[in-house]
Amino acid sequence: MILFRTVIIYAVLMLFLRLLGKRQLGEMELSEFVVAALIANLAAHPLEEAGQPLLPPLLALGILSVLELVTAWLSLRSIRLRSLLYGRPSLIIDHGRINQQEMRKNRFTADELMQAMRSQGILDINEVLYAILETNGVLSIIPIAEAQPATAGQLGLAGKEAGYPVILISEGRVLDENLRRLGFDRNWLMKALKKQGVNDPKKVFLMTADEDGNVFFCGKSDH
Repeated sequence: MILFRTVIIYAVLMLFLRLLGKRQLGEMELSEFVVAALIANLAAHPLEEAGQPLLPPLLALGILSVLELVTAWLSLRSIRLRSLLYGRPSLIIDHGRINQQEMRKNRFTADELMQAMRSQGILDINEVLYAILETNGVLSIIPIAEAQPATAGQLGLAGKEAGYPVILISEGRVLDENLRRLGFDRNWLMKALKKQGVNDPKKVFLMTADEDGNVFFCGKSDH
């Protein structure tokens, strides 16, 4: 009985989260966090209490998911509603000057500011042109021109677009659809494997390639 209820709750949660979209699995806005907390709470009760009917919590999960989808749809069409629900980005640093009022307003401490800067490889506030606290709580940092890495265009070099690597073999399994997407076939794959000293895809842990045929290869470990 417990196994059956657990499988049902798991399947329904996976379905609802899939419907809500990938963004809900990353950094969440306030309304999304509230919905996620409620969903977790509703899903826990049927698992803790075996005698509780499944239909009411499942119905509540469905209603919450629909409400979140409707809210997201409305916020896409109304700037005012979007601002009301999610707030607006806050300018924490402007040309190297810290806006202490905005930090107090968002309860954003100096330690959190320095931590966010270090996570983006910046140690000196003087190197920050703008720092914006986004509505999802992430601090976006735009460094001054002198602190930005030089691009190929700025150096007068002819840059080449990097190809997008696609997985061709994953833990010994050949992904034929990805092969066809790149315009390759099994013959090309076997030739590429032979260059790596391998004649069996099952001996490959990971192999990727891009449109130009650039290959990354990692054989399976014996351990």
